[in-house]
Amino acid sequence: MYKAAFQLRRAFAGIAFEKASTVGDVWMKASGVINLVVLGASVLMLVNACDTGRATAPMGLNARESTRLLVAGSSTVAPFITAAAEYFGATTDFATPVVETTGTGGGFRLFCQGDDFETISIATASRPITRSEEELCAERGVTDYVELQLGNDGIVFINALNGPDLEFTDRDIFLALARTIPNAEGELVSNPYQFWSEVNPDLPDMRIEVYGPPPTSGTRDAFVEIVMERGALALPQLAELKTEDRAAFASISHTVRTDGNWLDAGENDTQIIQALLRNSEAIGVVGFSYLDQSADRVKPALIDGTAPSFDSIVSGDYVVSRSLFLYVKRSHLEALEELSAFLDEVYSEAAMGEGGYLVERGLIPISDPLRAEMRDRFR
Repeated sequence: MYKAAFQLRRAFAGIAFEKASTVGDVWMKASGVINLVVLGASVLMLVNACDTGRATAPMGLNARESTRLLVAGSSTVAPFITAAAEYFGATTDFATPVVETTGTGGGFRLFCQGDDFETISIATASRPITRSEEELCAERGVTDYVELQLGNDGIVFINALNGPDLEFTDRDIFLALARTIPNAEGELVSNPYQFWSEVNPDLPDMRIEVYGPPPTSGTRDAFVEIVMERGALALPQLAELKTEDRAAFASISHTVRTDGNWLDAGENDTQIIQALLRNSEAIGVVGFSYLDQSADRVKPALIDGTAPSFDSIVSGDYVVSRSLFLYVKRSHLEALEELSAFLDEVYSEAAMGEGGYLVERGLIPISDPLRAEMRDRFR
């Protein structure tokens, strides 16, 4: 019965998270789903009690016997942690953890809601937790958690296989996608460029149309911090501005245009793939694993002369790379034996070793010594 109710919860939760447009919406809708399912589970148990002639107390999600691991966060990490969850559920006596894609920011928001078992045990992230998120957690009593590095990833620019071959510099990307750029006289103006050939005559004469992650995404954070900021520094006026006013420089280099040339595509990167297949001149910004899994449909652009690949990301030759993380509540580790067992699975040789099933899905794993260090942290 409870399994059926929980499956109902999982189905409704997936819809709620998918349709939520803001982090606040995510939490409000998730809370509503939980309340709905708890009520449904209670009703079913009371009916069962009447059938058997025994009084049965309703079980809330706080009850130890009814707890399942809840995970939420990064769309980049989601394919890996979902694969580990399914493998874990199929090969152990524990229930399959529920994994939701809310974006890194949304995952931290849920993580910081509290320490009880109605809240998520693991936040997945494609960037480290920020100071403001740490403060939010502290306000809600979430102060003791473990940061675990999961692997490495590259941010890639992709287009359909039948589209043009592309090669960008950081400067090209900044000039195409920043909301404010310097003009020929050095004055800061609203971005006037509509075609890539206007940015750089060596680029195709096609409209600037880029599908990318929304502001709640860790991929978006990494994109502006790694690519946009470095592109801004390639312009003398902005390099000088950074030395004079770092806050003003950060505001300019981290702000993506909102006039229709950059299109927020939601937290599900597969939607970006679908958009590119409909328009061969559009470009998408996704994590490397989505390129790796869709190489029969899309291809990558070179960045500063280097193509994204497993080897180029590990070596650092592909400059647009970042780390992936898991954040785990220590109180949940102490109370839920399935949580440490699940993490053992995630960091196992079968998952992360040579030819492991997470590596096969595109994860660029951490080194063996670092993996051993991560195990020591959560054990």
